[in-house]
Amino acid sequence: MVHNVLFPSTLSIQLKMITEKEDMPLPSLMVLLFAIAAGLAVANVYYAQPMLHLMAAEFGIPKGSAGIIVTVTQIGYGLGLLLIVPLGDVLNRRKLISGQMLLSVLALMIIAFAHHRFVFFTGMVLLGLLAVVTQVLVAYSATLAAPSERGRVVGLVTSGIVTGILLARTVSGTMADLGGWRSVYLLSAGLTLILTGILMKVLPVTDQHKTLTSYPKLLISMFRLFATEPLLLIRSLIAMFLFAAFSTLWTALVFPLSAPPFSLSSTEIGLFGLVGVLGTLGATKAGQLADRGKAQWTTGIALSLLLLSWLSIGFTESSLWALVLGIIVLDLAVQAVHVTNQSMIYTLQPEARSRIVAGYMIFYSIGSGLGSLMATKVFAASGWTGVCVLGAGFSLLALFFWWLTRKYSKAKL
Repeated sequence: MVHNVLFPSTLSIQLKMITEKEDMPLPSLMVLLFAIAAGLAVANVYYAQPMLHLMAAEFGIPKGSAGIIVTVTQIGYGLGLLLIVPLGDVLNRRKLISGQMLLSVLALMIIAFAHHRFVFFTGMVLLGLLAVVTQVLVAYSATLAAPSERGRVVGLVTSGIVTGILLARTVSGTMADLGGWRSVYLLSAGLTLILTGILMKVLPVTDQHKTLTSYPKLLISMFRLFATEPLLLIRSLIAMFLFAAFSTLWTALVFPLSAPPFSLSSTEIGLFGLVGVLGTLGATKAGQLADRGKAQWTTGIALSLLLLSWLSIGFTESSLWALVLGIIVLDLAVQAVHVTNQSMIYTLQPEARSRIVAGYMIFYSIGSGLGSLMATKVFAASGWTGVCVLGAGFSLLALFFWWLTRKYSKAKL
């Protein structure tokens, strides 16, 4: 490991050397910077969850339809995965990353000052659209990492993403109580602007291994990957069920916690995100196991834990400790599978890495949006028990699909 990594100019020189020599390890501080940037970007998509009841009340959205706020953001995220992330294979990533982050600042400001429902939803869609810079950062880190450490690096960056998702709830809950829900987006705009300046200083000006092609052909080639690389389709479908379960919990959780007998504030609800951070410990370990060829074993164990976590979550209304235990197990399982999925698909066609992650994450977005939309409707109709049955159902589908496809995946790895 080279020294003086505390200086952005030194990091930039190191990255330039790494792009020219594939077996050089990625500096730890650079991995941390990627993780922070990815975590901050993806947090923008999840700030709303502990504040759904506040936002819904201000814009006149019925409680049973409050999940539409998260779903609309996920629609934007899905469009970004389709239309923006594949550009990482043909455009300079430094410009692509900095451009997305600067536009994210604009979207955050639109939301912070929105007083009409249409303007608010427009800002949320744009925010989701631009938050896919997270995936550009993940793909870039996987490209810069040496093959022997790729799983570990992806695991670390993904830990940053997971931490961003979970801390987003804590930060937004606290900020909502202190300065209103709009203050959350103003704070994020400021932090994003600062981080953009750091990344523009650190990331190399030039990129390597770029294949010139037309934009329509680029998008078409992404969908062709699902036909030519069945492993990508298998892992994408597992991710869809996985994140439907994840989103089911975190979207609906605000309702039983904010109602009697708990009647928790937005700050207190957001603190449950800190519990989920413990689950990020599984992300790095899962990446290391994948590097050692134990991806299938890790997936099966983690999906079984995901299903079991709903037994504990089901006792939420009578015991918050049961909820805490369930959150830890669920988040640990979700991140272990997510990192394992990415470690596996990044072994496919290095020149198409951005398109591969875009295709995979489209299914992630579909699952997250579906879980958010169904969770609030099921809670309105069947209460917390219905939500837990829904989440367990998604978890069971993920486990069953993995079981059906495990032999094919194992044979190909």
